[in-house]
Amino acid sequence: MMHIPTWRRVLIWLICLGGLVFALPNLFYDRVETANDARAVIETGQTNAELQADAGLWPEWMPSGLVNLGLDLRGGAHLLAEVQVEEVYAARMEAFWPEVRDALAAQRDTVGFVTREEGGDPSELRVRISEAAQAATALEIVRGLATPVTSLTGGGVNDIDVRAEGAEIVVTLSEAERAATDDRTIRQALEIVRRRIDEVGTREPTIQRQGEDRILIEVPGVGSAEEVKEIIGTTAQLTFQPVVSRTSDANESAGPNNEILPSLDEQGVFYILERNPVVTGEELVDAQPAFDQNGRPAVNFRFNPTGARAFGDYTAENIGSPFAIVLDEEVISAPVIQSHIPGGSGIITGNFTVEESTQLAVLLRAGALPAGLTFLEERTIGPELGADSIEAGKLAATVGALAVVVFMIMSYGLFGVFATVALTFNMVLIFAVLSILGATLTLPGIAGIVLTVGMAVDANVLVYERIREELKTARGPARAIDLGYEKALSAILDGNVTTLITALILFLVGSGPVRGFAITLGLGILTSVFTAIFVTRLLIVMWFERRRPKTIEV
Repeated sequence: MMHIPTWRRVLIWLICLGGLVFALPNLFYDRVETANDARAVIETGQTNAELQADAGLWPEWMPSGLVNLGLDLRGGAHLLAEVQVEEVYAARMEAFWPEVRDALAAQRDTVGFVTREEGGDPSELRVRISEAAQAATALEIVRGLATPVTSLTGGGVNDIDVRAEGAEIVVTLSEAERAATDDRTIRQALEIVRRRIDEVGTREPTIQRQGEDRILIEVPGVGSAEEVKEIIGTTAQLTFQPVVSRTSDANESAGPNNEILPSLDEQGVFYILERNPVVTGEELVDAQPAFDQNGRPAVNFRFNPTGARAFGDYTAENIGSPFAIVLDEEVISAPVIQSHIPGGSGIITGNFTVEESTQLAVLLRAGALPAGLTFLEERTIGPELGADSIEAGKLAATVGALAVVVFMIMSYGLFGVFATVALTFNMVLIFAVLSILGATLTLPGIAGIVLTVGMAVDANVLVYERIREELKTARGPARAIDLGYEKALSAILDGNVTTLITALILFLVGSGPVRGFAITLGLGILTSVFTAIFVTRLLIVMWFERRRPKTIEV
């Protein structure tokens, strides 16, 4: 067992070397980040001589992934926004009024004249009929306009509640529809905010739902909360454009009145489109996931009257032709027009799953925020606090590492040196994995790394103590080393698996700082087990093969 196959030795050193290569950019954080930003500028075709010059500061062939610094380390903006879902209720009632008016007007001989009562609760639609005695008839007509919706309990109910108050018909959203609307509105707002902030290249923002109607937004690296509010306030570009052709060549000539745009879902596919859109996202009223006549997932959409006329005229003249749905300069779908689509509403079919159709509906609605955002909290965190935290973390890690190194060397001599080398590789591998994953490092994450420094040599201590016991039985050094690793393995795995389970539970049930601590702790456990079992053993075997000692001291 003292023999380690050549392929395993090569694999261990390759892992260590790879970890060193991927962790190295973090020693030059500012330089690599500047180079990455410059490359992004170059790739987008923008011109910035200073950044392009700085791009040469870091070789392009070198890995450039960095451990992202969290808000508490890098500084940035923290905002808590409340979504005004009541605005969506009012918009639904506003959109529903024409349907109610037309349905009742068709029965004017029975219910009389129809007028809308203004000035009340905006989430209610109050309709007055001149023939109060026919309120029951009007009630049934309006109820016939209801759309089935699945309630939270799984039962089928209508999307509206309708009641009569004398000569007035009062329409409100049902509780099930309100709950579904709240969920759709928050999801839509989250998607829009995320897309808009990601558009400016911010590294690892935190955008998540908090409570029933609030969104937490944390954006590292920006100068102020006002900058984030301006980013969120911009309007995404949504257009419906005629398709000229498809191509796999991004550099193909599109013509003077056309443009070439990439497909969002089809890698390597580009669409040549007419530059002038048929309709834009400003004319889109709604888009919802649905099912077509064959039960396949699809998306229903609806335009306002202006968009409806333009869209209806275009579809009547272009049956059998594809048209592209473009969001932020990417084609998210290019369905073929099957028939004339009057009335400003239609259905998008394709090879969708239910999840994909839901996501497409969200993207289609992402041209504008579904409701206003009220910012309840606004905080700008300066980088000075983060710099102090980083320095404190470095000091703690350095002091902890030195203490561990001194203890190991004093206790185990040369074998303690081997453990120290393994500890170095352990830290390198932690940062390499964090860089590859693009993980965000926060102050609790630094605490997890510092804790890992202390725990990293635990496995070596177990092995070395076991080797000492085996040496006392007058076994040879090779046999003692072999049995030391063999008999300590189960204790090492038991101890680290239980800690890993704790880290996993913290990650699953925790949030924010707790998750950051759990991530670095869990990664540290995995890398420390690898370095203790494989790296230190390889170092000892290589030393033993070279020196062939008759006796050893541990």
